Amino acid sequence: SGSSAAAPLPEEDCMKLNPSFLGIALSSLLAIDLWASKRLGVCAGEGSAWGSARPLMKVIEVSGHGITWLLGTFYGLCQSDSSAAREVLLNLLFALLLDLVLVAVVKGLVKRRRPTHNKMDMFVTISVDKYSFPSGHATRAALVCRFVLHHLVLAVPLRVLVVLWALIVGISRVMLGRHNVTDVLFGLLLGYALYSVVEYCWLSPLNAPALFALW
Repeated sequence: SGSSAAAPLPEEDCMKLNPSFLGIALSSLLAIDLWASKRLGVCAGEGSAWGSARPLMKVIEVSGHGITWLLGTFYGLCQSDSSAAREVLLNLLFALLLDLVLVAVVKGLVKRRRPTHNKMDMFVTISVDKYSFPSGHATRAALVCRFVLHHLVLAVPLRVLVVLWALIVGISRVMLGRHNVTDVLFGLLLGYALYSVVEYCWLSPLNAPALFALW
């Protein structure tokens, strides 16, 4: 009949036509993540559904910012006259610095762009802050929450407030349009796990005498 057999498709085209189950699942999760993040970004702009709450969300943003915590911890360290308090504050400072480095490295490797509905009016940003994954605020909030609950003696209402603050910081990142839902969820998990690293590497006058001699 003069017809020839169809030439086989290149391997990469076969993969596109027959994607794996994992590929389909990941694509579906990504689509759901982007859809949910956009729907929940109700404070992304002044004209958004909850635009009037945007100033409050930005206050919460500052409360979880790295600069705020670094300056506050350093000031407390300089003003403290108790060796036990200095040890705790020095380790908190170490935890915050470790958090900044780790989040910056992951952001630089993943390079996920921030949501398109985000307004780039964030408080004190650096180069990697143009990337979204993971949420540094969420990571820091979870880390600080575990740290405070383990090393400060607080009444039950205050302990509840600390946990609520960490959760609200994470939620506010999505409401402001700064991050996608998965950025925040991964950030919270990363911060929770990072505290275990800080505990394992706990600095004390016994294992870091030169560092404590500075204070």
